[in-house]
Amino acid sequence: MAAQCQWQPTSISTTLKKDATCKQLSINRGRITFCNWRSKYLFPSPMNEQCCTSTTTSFPVSSASARKIKSQRGDHQYELVNENGWKVTRMNETTEQEMMREVAVVRAKAFSQPIPFSKYLLFQDEQLSRLVYKLKNYKPDRYACLVAEASTDTPEVKQQVVGVVDATVYSDDDVLQYLPGGTEYIYISGIAVLNKFRRQKVATALLKACDVLARFWGFEYLVLRVNEDDFGAQRLYTNAGYKVVSGDATCKTKWIGRRRRVLMIKQVSHGSA
Repeated sequence: MAAQCQWQPTSISTTLKKDATCKQLSINRGRITFCNWRSKYLFPSPMNEQCCTSTTTSFPVSSASARKIKSQRGDHQYELVNENGWKVTRMNETTEQEMMREVAVVRAKAFSQPIPFSKYLLFQDEQLSRLVYKLKNYKPDRYACLVAEASTDTPEVKQQVVGVVDATVYSDDDVLQYLPGGTEYIYISGIAVLNKFRRQKVATALLKACDVLARFWGFEYLVLRVNEDDFGAQRLYTNAGYKVVSGDATCKTKWIGRRRRVLMIKQVSHGSA
């Protein structure tokens, strides 16, 4: 089974948030276009994510742990990790459309259940729409989408996103009770790796990049959830320094027929940022 943070995709029809102006994403002949529309709602997240209000404005670039690079795709990205043949960079609003589309494909392949091809394409478009919205509207120190690619050009993986993970700042009281002195934390979600690149340390590189991000942003805790019976994923996270602290309540699993998840937490050391 793929090692992934637990994330259950919502249906294609999305409940939106009240009184806000959005940009609706449309896909036309391989190009991404936007049409402005006034809506009573905003795109939600399957994890009930919300736009955050921190006044800090930018992703730090002074640390030696990351460097701003000009990728072969032509856009500037922040390289957080480069090891075991994989580099992890942070996407931004100016990231090329091709890379955004690749991220949507990785997520769709990882999280969509066996469904008709037409519905799979709709789900893929939903992932692309969600990503573009977050990159344009979330504060840059409250949300990050990290992508893994080969660190050297090889015919098999040249110019291809092979893995992805989201990092979002939260302050949920149900989680904070397990974080001594914590007022906020970084929630890791949507980690996915293409099938043919699994068990090649791609997910490990993504998780290490989340550690680097936490140091940059000044957060002490990383948090994720995973299915209790997904032992491969739990082993991956345990090896990365996460510990199980609790599990879903019975009312959230047995009574509604959902697989039980466990909450895992990592305390990040800031001594080697």
